Amino acid sequence: MKTSVKDEVQSRRTFAIISHPDAGKTTLTEKLLLFGGAIRDAGTVKARKTGKYATSDWMEIEKQRGISVTSSVMQFDYEGFRVNILDTPGHQDFSEDTYRTLTAVDSAVMIVDSAKGIEDQTIKLFKVCRMRGIPIFTFINKMDRQGKPPLDLLAELEEVLGIESYPMNWPIGMGKDFMGIYDRYFNRVELFKDESDNPYIPLNEDGELEAGHELADSQLYEQTLEEIMLLSEAGNEFSEERIANGTLTPVFFGSALTAFGVQTFLDTYLKFAPEPQPRNSTSGEINPVSEDFSGFIFKIQANMNPKHRDRIAFLRICSGQFERGMTVFQSRTGKQINLSQSTQFLADDRNTVNEAVSGDIIGLYDTGNYQIGDTITTSKDMFQFERLPQFTPEMFVRVTAKNVMKQKHFHKGIQQLVQEGAIQLFKTVRMEEYLLGAVGQLQFEVFEHRMKNEYNVDVLMERVGTKVVRWVEDDKVDENLSNSRSLLVKDRFDKYVFLFENEFALRWFTDKNPDIILYNPMDMK
Repeated sequence: MKTSVKDEVQSRRTFAIISHPDAGKTTLTEKLLLFGGAIRDAGTVKARKTGKYATSDWMEIEKQRGISVTSSVMQFDYEGFRVNILDTPGHQDFSEDTYRTLTAVDSAVMIVDSAKGIEDQTIKLFKVCRMRGIPIFTFINKMDRQGKPPLDLLAELEEVLGIESYPMNWPIGMGKDFMGIYDRYFNRVELFKDESDNPYIPLNEDGELEAGHELADSQLYEQTLEEIMLLSEAGNEFSEERIANGTLTPVFFGSALTAFGVQTFLDTYLKFAPEPQPRNSTSGEINPVSEDFSGFIFKIQANMNPKHRDRIAFLRICSGQFERGMTVFQSRTGKQINLSQSTQFLADDRNTVNEAVSGDIIGLYDTGNYQIGDTITTSKDMFQFERLPQFTPEMFVRVTAKNVMKQKHFHKGIQQLVQEGAIQLFKTVRMEEYLLGAVGQLQFEVFEHRMKNEYNVDVLMERVGTKVVRWVEDDKVDENLSNSRSLLVKDRFDKYVFLFENEFALRWFTDKNPDIILYNPMDMK
């Protein structure tokens, strides 16, 4: 029986995984794909010598360094749901990619390292989720290693992040003494390192193991019961409504590396995670089951297949049904575009997609039509979804090609990598020298690596230093105002931008030139 579009939309669950680097984000993604049947064998980012790499880390530099530097999109079916996972970069230098990715999801899974607790990058990403009202599910990882006491982790979660928590399960021991989890939601104990086909032991009406089970006599189990009683009496109450509005986070304990607790987490997550939600636009709220098709581009990636030099624009579908070959309007330009080439992902593995609905992420082959933030729709109203965040770069380098004979490849590489949004391109107004702006040093290193490996161009990068960046509201500026302390450049859209040496230079300039209106895009969210 063919399901309706509404039923299809209601079966979608689209989430991002966020964390500090090394908390186990990519490993958890792998295990979820494993349980979803999308892969048969999970490689880990640590296993470089074996040639096994995380499925979601497809870029060569990610395999070499064992880190994620770009968001990956993966999809699988599980228990009647279609799950879209967006695995985001953990490294702070790639926060902008992660922030944009968070605009394309309906919920987030936050991973916390049990030994390290809440770390800096987790705090930043959490704040973005709270700002957007995204429901947050917490997975406290690495329980098979020695870490902080679980009650301390809960207290840290609530004090540092300012969100109330409800543990869906509770660890029995930790590190070498880790024996499993007491599952409050499913009313069972799940045994760690259990070789049987069924590691689950049901609890009686009092929430305890039946007398006689070997675990029932252990001191660790007795301690767990005491802590469960404390949580029941003094902890937060479970509230589906508060989970949905992002003010209560369900907490799960487990070990992603050993896949322990991951399936329990997935089963519970799917019960409480939201289906695709309405989106704000210039025409008001867009309902995910409305007839008109619409979506927005939140990411562009060049050379996912280096042999074909392709560019993929990642589209979050927000309403209606996508059908391959359909014609849509691009709201920014008013142009009509035929969506004949479309794809869905398992990291860099791709399949042509003929149909998709709200909540799905699809890739559109791009010959230069799209920009990050573009809205496409079948509606003649040609509304636009909310602006995506744009970071203001802080670090700058002057970039040239080592070999002047490679200028064509140099320009092509820069244009394509800049369109992805990982770095920003500026030209000086007089000499038209290329300057690259970034949030962190690692972005320059990735740019250099990709120029060499994907475009066969060696680049020279001369450090310009950190700058205070302000865009100019007017289209015309006296270019003689440019000097070493307030360098005038143009961005890739030909907008004037001043790069000030420091805050003092910015204040001096504004005092001397009160008629020139400067702004920071980060202040315009």
